[in-house]
Parts: sequence; C-alpha cells; structure tokens
Amino acid sequence: MPVWDVSRLPEPDQFDYWREVICQAFVPLTPGRKNGGPGFAWRVETRPLVGINRARIASQAQTTSHGPREVAATDDAFYFVNLQLAGRCRTRIGRADTVVRPGQFVLVDTTQPYYFDFDDDWRMLSFRLPHRLLGSRPSGVAPRLGVPVDGHGVGGVVTALMRALWDVGDAAGPSSSHELEQSFASAVLAATAPAAPSATPRAVLRAAVLRHVEEHLTDSALSVTSVCRRFAISPRTLHNLFVDGDDTFAATVRGLRLDRCARVLADRGTTATATVAEVAAAHGFDDPTTFTRAFRRRFGTRPSDVRDGVATT
Repeated sequence: MPVWDVSRLPEPDQFDYWREVICQAFVPLTPGRKNGGPGFAWRVETRPLVGINRARIASQAQTTSHGPREVAATDDAFYFVNLQLAGRCRTRIGRADTVVRPGQFVLVDTTQPYYFDFDDDWRMLSFRLPHRLLGSRPSGVAPRLGVPVDGHGVGGVVTALMRALWDVGDAAGPSSSHELEQSFASAVLAATAPAAPSATPRAVLRAAVLRHVEEHLTDSALSVTSVCRRFAISPRTLHNLFVDGDDTFAATVRGLRLDRCARVLADRGTTATATVAEVAAAHGFDDPTTFTRAFRRRFGTRPSDVRDGVATT
C-alpha cells in the first residue's frame, strides 16, 4: 500500500512536495500554508478497495482549493467522503459555509468547486468514490454537499463503515469487497439525502436544538436555560420537543456527551495525553464515579477499558 511520508525530506522541500505531488495524486488541489517555518509535516497512506480509493491523511494547518481551474483539470468525476478524525475543517461549497468537526463527515463533488480551511493540525479518512457508485439516487435528487453529517443514526453507519473498511485487505476477496463497496455507497446516499420538505416547524426546531447541543457538548454553561435563551423559547416548549422521543432533553444531552466521551477515549491520539477524568470533566461530568457508572450503563464497559483499547465502542 502506498505511503507518502515527508519526514525524510529536507524541511524546505516538504511543502513543495505536498503541493506538487500529493495534491495532484487524487484530484487537482491547490494548497496554501498557514504556519511559518521551513518545514511542513504531513503523511498520507492509501489503500484501494474495488472502485473506492481509501486514504488516511495527517497534515499541518492549511487551506486547500478545488476551484474552477482545478475542476477543469479533473479528468474523472468523483465524490469524496471525508471523515474528520482530528482538527476542524471549514468547508465552503457555493453559499454553504460550514465547519466539520471530529466524528463528522462531509461529502464533496469534484465536478464542483470546494474549499477547505484547516485551522490546526488535522487528520482524516478520505474515501474517493466514482460518480457511478452514487448514481442510483431516487428521482435524480442529488446528495447534500458540504453539510457536516454527525456520527449517529445513518451517519453513524457511514463513520463505522469507514473505520472498518480501512482495515479490509485483499484477503476479503473480490465478491466480498464489491458487497462492502455497495453497502458503503448505499449508506452514504442515505446519510446525505436532502431533508424532507414536509418537515414540521417542530421537527426543524428540534433538529436545530440538537445541532446546537452537539456543537456545545464541552460547554459547561450548556443547560435548559442557555438553550431556551438561544432559541427564544420557554423551558416547557424545549421539553415538549422531546416528548415523542426515546429520551428527555436532559437524557439526550447526557447520552450525546457520553457518546462524545467514548469517541475521544477511543482516539489513540487524544488519549495519549488526557486521562479519563479529564475527558469526563471536559464534557460536563465532574464526578468520575458517576461518569463511570453512566458510561457502563450505556456501553457495557468501563471508560478506562475503552481508553486502554481493551474494549471498543
């Protein structure tokens, strides 16, 4: 499997190699530096799987442009499914300007301009799919581009498949690999389908509240009061948004925080420097014992086991 690692290159040559070789290897891109200094650390590993090209990328902060000039220079039509593992990626496609955070993925189309802005060191899994794999869209409806998809529900299927498919090797056999390819394409289609136009105002408000909560899971000020103030609604209205669901608002927030803690603890890069107590405290769990009990009830294992790689979530 091809691996490009800049560590053996002289520092003054590192960014030029990234720009002239790596950013042309998959689809034409024009990168821009954001940090000073002569060096530019990065690493790329790729693995093919039938029609999908899988890549694991780590790099420094930068901007990346696939503008009109790069679109014109692209030979074939592809989609990229980019799962953010670390760092944030500001993604701009047309009028859509969003931020993709760790645990979220975004879909881009090489036949349209798109622009990335990484504000710090970052890591991602990036799967390149030929257009034909997403060509079975119902009624010709195009998937949503540039919109972050969270790692739960159908989005969770996509992120789980990406992590699992990364480890699939040639031993899987052509038949199994083809089935995996089709399963992944179907999951991406389902997760990026446009929202139903018949969504009620209540459903739209609930979705907006959930997005706000997910963006503020590490905010100690996140509460019923702060959410009500943000959306100019009463506590009764907020609680009624969750009456028909499986959990109350408070239980939903608690579950999302536990899910985020599990992802952080399973991330080898993060857990090298953060203790279980620190991860818990950062997500609103001040009592380690209470956090451990809640974690075991939700996942059936201890947070320390996930951190140490004894169990997976």
